[in-house]
Amino acid sequence: MKARLPQGFGGGPQNMQSMIKQAQKMQDDMAAKQEELQEREFSAASGGGAVEVTMNGQKQIVSLNIKPDVVDPDDIEMLEDLIISAVNECSRTIEQTTTEEMEKITGGLNLPGLF
Repeated sequence: MKARLPQGFGGGPQNMQSMIKQAQKMQDDMAAKQEELQEREFSAASGGGAVEVTMNGQKQIVSLNIKPDVVDPDDIEMLEDLIISAVNECSRTIEQTTTEEMEKITGGLNLPGLF
């Protein structure tokens, strides 16, 4: 008695060739998206816009804007906290956007080490 595979499974070399082509296209799409994301700029603000940071997709700070009225020589810690908060928020945005964009390509397939 022969076992029957559901339609779409098996199929021999033609099916394997198709799977290889799909995997190559996914890999190419992911590489293109990673390059695009590295060039994209992301911004985040803290303190109601008192501190704004812009980073590229490689998490490098491109610009940092601080409104003069938030600079208080007697309260440097507050300014430090605002900068840290803005940088962390921008970094989270980059991570979230990268994950979402890659999931669109992979269809939610978890491929460790690819992004």
